[in-house]
Amino acid sequence: MAKLKLTDILVTVVISIGFGIIYKVWGPLYNMIKPFGLHADQLIYGMWFMAATVAFLIIRKPGVALLAEIAASSGEFLMGSEWGLEVLLFGVVQGLFAEAVFFVTKYKRNSLFIISLAAVMSAFGSILMDSYKGYIGDLAVWNLLLFLGARLLGSILISGMGAFYLVKALERTGVTSLVRPAEKEDYEALDR
Repeated sequence: MAKLKLTDILVTVVISIGFGIIYKVWGPLYNMIKPFGLHADQLIYGMWFMAATVAFLIIRKPGVALLAEIAASSGEFLMGSEWGLEVLLFGVVQGLFAEAVFFVTKYKRNSLFIISLAAVMSAFGSILMDSYKGYIGDLAVWNLLLFLGARLLGSILISGMGAFYLVKALERTGVTSLVRPAEKEDYEALDR
């Protein structure tokens, strides 16, 4: 397993600062959607897991997902998050849960399914944190199922599929090749 180099850490932090800014802007949007009810806000909650999946898709090394979520939540906190220090705890838990998926695959698989699974695991981490806060237990069963379903669906759509296709688009531009080592296919292409 390749270890993180300084370049990997810096690129991950830069990606995460970008997501920290997005997270900060996302908070008011999330709060604007809440009044529509039926947990519509949970459909966009998946944005808060995206730093981990995007950073992993670009760097593809152990620890990147965790570092990305911690750095993004730190950036959001430093910009004055309405949730205060709590965002740092959420960032750690969400990053750990995403990192667990990549660990199980030995950091070698990055398919749409694996990235979506990492997003779902981050959602489970956030649900665990929310249940610790206590308000989830007050929901009626139908309301709880709607809440969970919307958050999980949002995580798949935004942090799973959204991250996967965003990085695929970046790969087509060639920008990701600047931070990734050459692969076997790259060398074989030179022989053609």
